[in-house]
Order: sequence, then C-alpha cells, then structure tokens
Amino acid sequence: MAQQEPEELLELSSGTRGILEEHDLRPLWEVEDDMGHVLDDPDSDIWKWEDIQTAIDAIEEDVPIADLPPGFQRRVAVPINTANAISNTIYVGIQTVSPGETAPSHRHGANALRFTIDGHEEMKTVVAGEEFPMKDNDLITTPQWEWHDHVNDGDETAAWLDVLDLPLVLDSLNAKNTFEYHELDRQPVTKTPGYWESQYGRARDYGETKRDGIPGPFEGKCEATPPYRFGWDDTLEALRQRADNDTPDPHDGYSLSYVNPASGKPPLFPTMSFRAQLLQEETDPHFHNTTEVYFVIEGEGATHVGDEALEWSQWDVFVVAPDEIHHHDPDGEAILLGMTDRPVFEAFNLYAEAAPQ
Repeated sequence: MAQQEPEELLELSSGTRGILEEHDLRPLWEVEDDMGHVLDDPDSDIWKWEDIQTAIDAIEEDVPIADLPPGFQRRVAVPINTANAISNTIYVGIQTVSPGETAPSHRHGANALRFTIDGHEEMKTVVAGEEFPMKDNDLITTPQWEWHDHVNDGDETAAWLDVLDLPLVLDSLNAKNTFEYHELDRQPVTKTPGYWESQYGRARDYGETKRDGIPGPFEGKCEATPPYRFGWDDTLEALRQRADNDTPDPHDGYSLSYVNPASGKPPLFPTMSFRAQLLQEETDPHFHNTTEVYFVIEGEGATHVGDEALEWSQWDVFVVAPDEIHHHDPDGEAILLGMTDRPVFEAFNLYAEAAPQ
C-alpha cells in the first residue's frame, strides 16, 4: 500500500488544534516535516505542565498510535521555540503510550533518551533486545542505531520526556537519511532483564579489558553510549549524599552528571550532557554560550533570565538561551533535570562561561 501523507491520514479536531497553538505546541508528525531550518534567535521560555497535559490529553483522545502514518508513530507534543524545536541542538517532546498500545520499533542516527514523568512497571521501552521498565524519574538511553519500541502492557497511560539531538543531526549536519523501520512492531526480546546494566558495572568483559586499555564493548566505537537504565532511587540517593557531605556549586547547587556507562565519565552522549540538580538556595548569576534545557522533577521556584523570571513548578519544561545571564531561586528544595549541548562546544574548544561583571 502506498504511504499516505500525514494530512491525508488524520486531522486534529479544532479544539485540539486550538489548545496546541495556544500553548506553542505541535504534534511530532507536523514538526518533522519542518526540520532543516536553524533558529535565528532562540528565546528563553517556559512550557507549563498543565498546558502540556491538556494538549497531550487532547491528542491522545483524537489520535490512536495505530492511526499515525509510518515514521510518525509516536504520539508526542513538542515544545516549540520560534521554529520547530526547543533549540538548535536539542529536541524535547512529551510522549504518551496508552494501555495496550505499542509505539512500533525503529532506529535512527540521532542519540536519544527517555526520562519517565509518569510511568509504571508494565510500561517498557525495549532497546537493543532488552525490556527496560519505565518507573517515575528513570532515565533510559537509546543510543544511535539501536532498535527501540515502547510497549504499555499495563492499565494506565504512561508519559515521558523524549530528548534527542535531532536539530543538530538534521539541521546543522544535514544528515537526513538516518532512519529505519523494523520489520516487526515489537522487536524480539533477546536479552534477560538487567543484561545491559550487568555489563557496565565494576566487572567488565575480559576480552574488552585486555584490548590495550581501550574502553567500550563495541568494536571500532571505543566509547559508544550503551543502552542503560539509570534508576531514580539510586540517583536520588547519590544526590542526597552529595548534599549531606559536599559544598554546593555557586551556580548549579548540588549536581551529579549522568555518565557514559562505557567510559564512566560524562558526557552521556557525545552531543548532549545531563545532570540531576538539587537546589536548596538561590544560586549566583552566570552565563555561557551553550543552551540549557530544564525539566522540573520536583519543587517550585523561578529562574531569572536577564530581566525575566521563568516561574516553574513540577514537570514544567524551560530553556535558557545561550549568553543569557541567569540564576535559580528555588522556593524551598527543588530537583531539576539539566540538559545541555555543552559537549558539542567543548569538542571544538568553543565553550565559554563567566559571571557577570
């Protein structure tokens, strides 16, 4: 059967369309067609969870995953900053899968991860043959060219944050032919639960460790990011231990980087770095030439960007544009997921950061 264009297959109701437009959101299948255009002047902005929730509920009611066109079979609301993504390097979307649904298996050249907003044990993302349960605040990597599908075998809708380097790959690098469908909706599960985690603890494969000290299990890719699930309980415990024993960074509070499990070092991906960030008091202002995107895991407060205050609460998403003086001011204690394109700038020795004079 010939592939139909998205507009031939489905039409959002006027109510859903109005909700999306009112809150600067678009569905994924419309965003992808516009990829390839760099933002001239990205802004600092915030997307409130109550608005995102309203939009994704409307999309879920209008559009079953099975009705979406091939290549767009992900039900996602995408925060839009001027053009088609949240920044020129980082794409963020909020995806849902309803009970009994499968978001079919595919793979691509972009790096990706899932950060679970509202999940459960029976919601799984299947990556490279292993089922990873998606519990609240878990972070699961989807490395380049690994097959992945999302399967909801429970009785509650699940939601999570998709983060990819799509704008960098599709726009700046113009790498268009980097997508492939699996022949099956669900890839075969070929690994036992916990396989990938077991391969990246303190015990490593003997053949790997004897290769002249070269890290990583993938031949020809010394430090490729593997599939991996960072469980939130362990991450939170480590973050609180840091707060109980160390001095906070003046600009970022108490922060822990998600490391590449193959190397044991940040960044998690060559193009994006991620951190769990605990704020207990107001931070000092600074600025840098990279983009910072934040997801509010818990708490509330404000991030002051120039003369503007981005007031945030749980599950809001906000972005701080490059070169903007900013600082955080939590109302009590707050925990953020911080995302940045800093690794790209550091790779070319272009990163710059300073405090205002």
